Amino acid sequence: MKKGRGLAAYTGLVIIYLFIPIAIMILFGFNDPVGRFNFAWQGFTLDWYRRLFEVEDLTEALRNSLLAAAVATVISTILGSLMALALTRYRFRGRGLLNVFIFLPMATPEVVMGVSLLGLFVTLDVARGALTVFIAHILFCVSYVVVTVKARTSGLGREYEEAAQDLGADPWTTFWTVTFPMIFPGIMAASLLAAALSVDDYVITSFNAGPFQTFPLWVYGASRIGVPPQVNVMGTILFMVGVISVVISLLRARRAGAMPAMLDRA
Repeated sequence: MKKGRGLAAYTGLVIIYLFIPIAIMILFGFNDPVGRFNFAWQGFTLDWYRRLFEVEDLTEALRNSLLAAAVATVISTILGSLMALALTRYRFRGRGLLNVFIFLPMATPEVVMGVSLLGLFVTLDVARGALTVFIAHILFCVSYVVVTVKARTSGLGREYEEAAQDLGADPWTTFWTVTFPMIFPGIMAASLLAAALSVDDYVITSFNAGPFQTFPLWVYGASRIGVPPQVNVMGTILFMVGVISVVISLLRARRAGAMPAMLDRA
């Protein structure tokens, strides 16, 4: 009993430690600073929520980050999910080697990947900008999608798909009515992870962005002269969107997890 309480207390302290920076970010979104530096609490205000898009360059940078995240998330989720299904459902030559290559982008330091991509684009004479950022983000997001979806697909048996085929369903119908609903929680988790990684990335983006300014790049550049409170507000909104998405994903995962049990009782 004492060990259980100690572990619970330790876990609570770790969670509090992790959320302290986020709490400070949310708090200083309501700060009314004097001057350009938002480092000391001066007073409570809601003006920054009303003036959220007042800084045009910051708004443009956020829009670019959301665009890059949307493109990288959609493409990497599709490619990564198909790769995860192929790795867990089929046997083919080079399967083990492919597993190794999937983990390489995750194990490679970001500065190495950023420089490597920069060298590739310079060699191919590709102008740095939105396109190179999209390619770079897709590249490092795919591996995380594969690993996440693979964790879901590797634990699923083929009995439900075989039962659907015995009842006359073709492979396409079986996938959309049986396989996809069961692996959807993993796909959703992978897409949320890819979106978070894309919005958050600074190192790889800084090497390959060129004139394409993203939210992390803008914040880093502004930190030398003063970060406006709108940054805290935008960070708070992004955080809340992520929390809501995770809650929805967990609810759907719980619902999807109940489906095999319902099928077994039927």
